[in-house]
Amino acid sequence: MRGKTVKNECVRYIFLTLAGTINAFGVTVFLMPVKLIDSGFSGTSMLLAQVTPLALSLWLIILNFPVYLFAMKRLGVKMLISSLYAIAVYSAMSALFQKVFPSIGEGVSPIAGTNLLLASVFGGLISGIGSGLTIRSGGAIDGVEVMSLVFAKKLNLTVGTFIMIFNVILYVVCGILFDSWELPLYSVISYAVGLKAVDFIVDGLDKAKAVMIITENPDLLLKCISSYFGRGITVFEARGYYSDQKKKVVYVVVNRFEISRLKSIVSTVDEGAFVTISEVSDIMGANIKLSKHRRKADLPAEIEAIEEESEVQERQNAEEPKGGE
Repeated sequence: MRGKTVKNECVRYIFLTLAGTINAFGVTVFLMPVKLIDSGFSGTSMLLAQVTPLALSLWLIILNFPVYLFAMKRLGVKMLISSLYAIAVYSAMSALFQKVFPSIGEGVSPIAGTNLLLASVFGGLISGIGSGLTIRSGGAIDGVEVMSLVFAKKLNLTVGTFIMIFNVILYVVCGILFDSWELPLYSVISYAVGLKAVDFIVDGLDKAKAVMIITENPDLLLKCISSYFGRGITVFEARGYYSDQKKKVVYVVVNRFEISRLKSIVSTVDEGAFVTISEVSDIMGANIKLSKHRRKADLPAEIEAIEEESEVQERQNAEEPKGGE
């Protein structure tokens, strides 16, 4: 058990190293050379690096480390160390990339050239991937996220609103200092792309869907869902308000690839079932791993029989002559 824990921690720190490196690549190769600004403390460090003698790598440490240490009790030691490590890698690699990929000229990215749209899109995408990997590895690479956890509630704001206000202020200041709104507006594009990249990395392709089914034919439906998906299902007792009939509410979590088949099963077993589907941002538990490999290859025999019976009925209806013919 101890050996497995050590192995998991080694793998986690490898991913944190990769995350910091990817983030630094996106910022220093795409955004900084054309004077675009990232979000949060990363963007603040980029701005300060342009108007002061200190480099980006130093500002990253100056701004982030005190905030993380201040919020140590809120974060916990493990997340604190993981976050500070990722920021240290980000800082070191940004200094390295600036030496390996020096700017070709004023306002020129080594890869995207002078194209601000390409620089903003790919800079945001790559840095967003790095931030997402950091979150998945148990850390946070930007101190503004930590500040939001500490101060948002005291200011009667949500975490998302706090971060958005900080970034809006940052981009307004950039527009005033640069006496131009073109670069801040392109920076907003980079920020939006980065948010989508973070969501994609954190949630992944296998984003879960929570399905709630209200049915009057629960026995066969439960058997078919359980047999086909091989997953735990929760059942609630319910009663219709107008009909005053007893019903069952079936709750099951599937991935986006399985949702189509689940709809097919429900419509085949109980056409009158009421179904709601909502996204699930995170799950945990022993019997709800959303893997396609756990799904059985074939539908249960009951479903196949119902589908065959339905097909036969449809053919018979099609073959019957219409009235008056």
